[in-house]
Amino acid sequence: MTSKERAYLKSLAANVPALYQIGKEGISENVVKSTDAALAARELIKVHVLENSLMDIREAAQELAEKTAAQVVIVIGSKFVLYRRSEKNICEM
Repeated sequence: MTSKERAYLKSLAANVPALYQIGKEGISENVVKSTDAALAARELIKVHVLENSLMDIREAAQELAEKTAAQVVIVIGSKFVLYRRSEKNICEM
C-alpha cells in the first residue's frame, strides 16, 4: 500500500465509528469471523482495544490483520483501522 493510498484510507476512516472491541479475552474466533464478514461488506473498519486488554494495540492490529488477510492502515491511540479490498470495490483507489 502506497502512502497516498494509506492517506486516502485514513481520511475515510476518520468519521467511521469503531465496530468491534477487543477486551481481556483477546482475539477470539468469533471476533475473527465477525471482522472478516465486516471487511467483506465494508472494506474499511475501525477496532477499539479496551484498556483491560492483555494485548498491545499494535500486536492486536497485526494479529487480526493476519487472521483476516487485511492490511493495517493506522494504529492511533487505542484504535486501529483495517482495510481489505473486496469484490465490490467500495473504496475506489
